[in-house]
Amino acid sequence: MAEARNGEMVRPHTLGGKVLNLYKQLGETPRECLERLRQQKPEYAREVLSYAGRLDPMAEGVLITLVGSANKMREAYLDMSKEYVLDVLFGFATDTYDVLGRVVEQGDTDTITKKGVEKALNELRGQVSQEYPPYSSKTVEGKSLFEWARSGMLGTLVLPRKTVTVYDIELIGMYKIKESALLSYIETNVEKVHGDFRQEEIIAGWKKQLRPAGEREFPCATIKISCSSGTYARSIANGLGTEMGVPALALHILRTKVGDYESSKSLK
Repeated sequence: MAEARNGEMVRPHTLGGKVLNLYKQLGETPRECLERLRQQKPEYAREVLSYAGRLDPMAEGVLITLVGSANKMREAYLDMSKEYVLDVLFGFATDTYDVLGRVVEQGDTDTITKKGVEKALNELRGQVSQEYPPYSSKTVEGKSLFEWARSGMLGTLVLPRKTVTVYDIELIGMYKIKESALLSYIETNVEKVHGDFRQEEIIAGWKKQLRPAGEREFPCATIKISCSSGTYARSIANGLGTEMGVPALALHILRTKVGDYESSKSLK
């Protein structure tokens, strides 16, 4: 039988310790990804599962999952380096640094060039002092930044920072997206998210910014990042915009690698 611990039911171990390379889908939370595993693989239904290194709902890719006694090694897996492919949208900034947020700034994108992006990326390489995103799980004075932001009290805090290492960051390519396609992309993917993430408010806000039949085009950059644990890809997108003097956000985040675990070999 499962025993009660701190008010929660702990499932007895049946498989011992194991590490799984799961693929977290776009729109899922990490917890939903673990529950999907339990449903798809009955052998894990009674196991204690946890993930090492969360991914936001608007990100997909490698989610390291610890089974049973492997949870005792969680810190070691949390410490692994990461690789991402990040699509950055220029012209808008949100309070979450990605499309699942309220637009807080718009800007002209006429100055965006390939050479300018490459120059700005050079400033983001190496040891970087990175501010935690306002909507994140970082705890400050007993509450997560997410809770402070939702209560409207974020302005009373100085956002904490941490030093991370960007081992390498390079521009893969640039493209433009029409506003009609952008609005469709945002609606489709925000609607995939369950739980209370202000989805109705967010979609309504984007509909005020973008027209379904609109013909404007917005520049985007696809970037490959190799970084230390704890680096926020969406903060890099926001930081790139700050460096270039143009609002920017993470349009899409794919975590391709955690340590030696690759997304191409993830269990979907």
